[in-house]
This record gives sequence, structure tokens and C-alpha cells, in this order.
Amino acid sequence: MRFVLLILVFLYALPVSAQYGDRALKAFEQSYVLEKAGDFRKASALLREVYQEDSYEFNLRLGWLYYQAGSFDESKTYYRRALNLLPYSEEARFGLILPLAARGEWNEVITVYNQILANNPGNTIALYRLGLIHYERKEYSQAARFFQKVIDLYPFGYDGMLMMAWTNLRLGKSREAHVLFNKVLLWSPGDPSAQEGLKLLK
Repeated sequence: MRFVLLILVFLYALPVSAQYGDRALKAFEQSYVLEKAGDFRKASALLREVYQEDSYEFNLRLGWLYYQAGSFDESKTYYRRALNLLPYSEEARFGLILPLAARGEWNEVITVYNQILANNPGNTIALYRLGLIHYERKEYSQAARFFQKVIDLYPFGYDGMLMMAWTNLRLGKSREAHVLFNKVLLWSPGDPSAQEGLKLLK
């Protein structure tokens, strides 16, 4: 048992260069330079030259670069490969949502957000964005369910309060909307969206 532990400690202590090699490290470094210059296709091509299919980091990076290049199908492929390697990764799921949303695949976007919440029910980004999707679809009762969870976790958070206020207004819950719009004004004095909502309630 002690021998196994020593081996594990040794493996974790290996430098990144031992796992990837200098070519991979240089490719990653250069990909950031090319990304900054806006040459996403060249950056992804450079990584593809030393690509390691079983590397979460390679797949995540390529997913992002292909998304930036507008190659949404390729982006989805690499983000899904990253997820296959590390199934609990929230960053890979949030990454996958980018090309899905760009393609207008909103039902799939909802599925991925729900997967995030299945692993982490308190993820306020997923809760809030699901609320926004349902709000835009005029599914106000469903939107309210997600915005309320955001408010439960962040009672004085601007985004949650504002969207819950608007959702209550759409549901005809004038009193609740009035209270929340005024709370938004405490957070953001003179907030134009809150003021607009209060005018509609008069």
C-alpha cells in the first residue's frame, strides 16, 4: 500500500512538460498569441499538429478556438470529447453551450444547463440563464422558478432581482414586482429598467 502511495505521489509530482512535452507546450503558447491576433484557425491548426485525443486540455482549448472561428460543429465535437474525459466538468459544459446557442439549438442548451444543475443545483449562472431562456419564450411560470432560486441564493443580487421583478410583472403579480423593482433601485439607484417597470405598474 505504501509503495502504491509513493507511486501516486510521484505521478502527481511530474511536471506538465513530462506529460505533454515541449512541442505541446510551445503549441499552446503560440495558440494564445494567434488567438490574441484573431487568427483562430491557425491557432487551432497548430494545436492539431500535436493533438492528444485523450487530453482534456487539448479538447477544451480546441472547442474554444473552433467556436471563435465560427466552426460550430467542430467546436461541439471537441467540447463533447472533453466532457467524455471529465464528465463532471462545468467549464466544458458551459463551453459546449456556446456553439449550441450560436446554432440556435435551444432545447439542447436547456438540456446541458439541466445537466449542470443535476451535478450542482446551486449553480446560479445556469439557473439565471435558464430563467432568461424561459422568459424570452414567454414561459413566465417556468422562468420564475429559476429566478426565485437565484434570489434564494443571492437575495440582494441585481440580475436575479431585476428579472424576477419583470417576471412577476408579466405574471400579473403587481405587488411582488413593485417590491423587487424598488429593491433593484436600492442596489442601482436610478436604474432605467427598474424605473420602466415601476411606470408600467402605475
